[in-house]
Amino acid sequence: MAATLQEILLTPDTQPQVTADCLTLIKQEVSAKSGVSGTAVKLAYKTVNAFASGYLQSMVETLLPEMVAKLEPYWADFNASGASDFGDYLAKRGDEVSEALLEVTDGLAAQSSRATILKAYRSVRGGAAKHVTAALPAVGALVQKYAG
Repeated sequence: MAATLQEILLTPDTQPQVTADCLTLIKQEVSAKSGVSGTAVKLAYKTVNAFASGYLQSMVETLLPEMVAKLEPYWADFNASGASDFGDYLAKRGDEVSEALLEVTDGLAAQSSRATILKAYRSVRGGAAKHVTAALPAVGALVQKYAG
């Protein structure tokens, strides 16, 4: 039986590397954005980075276990399907997967009392699903980097 994502990504030796790769992925995805919504994403990213040094890393570390849990059923189905590219698998289920992942960030936002962060999050949340969906091939590649 294939290993679970928790077993692959959340071990004490691997999780810091996964966190670093997630931060790199976020930076790459943000820098690739264009247009009005891209400008909003870039501004929110800049605001969060300016708000507190290390805040984004802390958030990735906090969110990673829940994100992995949201991806777990897709990973299990992917392995059972015999498909070879997890990113492509995720992209084909883009709306469903992106909303599942955004449930995690929405939950954290609902508990936050940091007005600056909440304002930045709310400014991009409306279009977040399309940005998350666009990043799914890279998310899948990141997972497979550790699974293979």
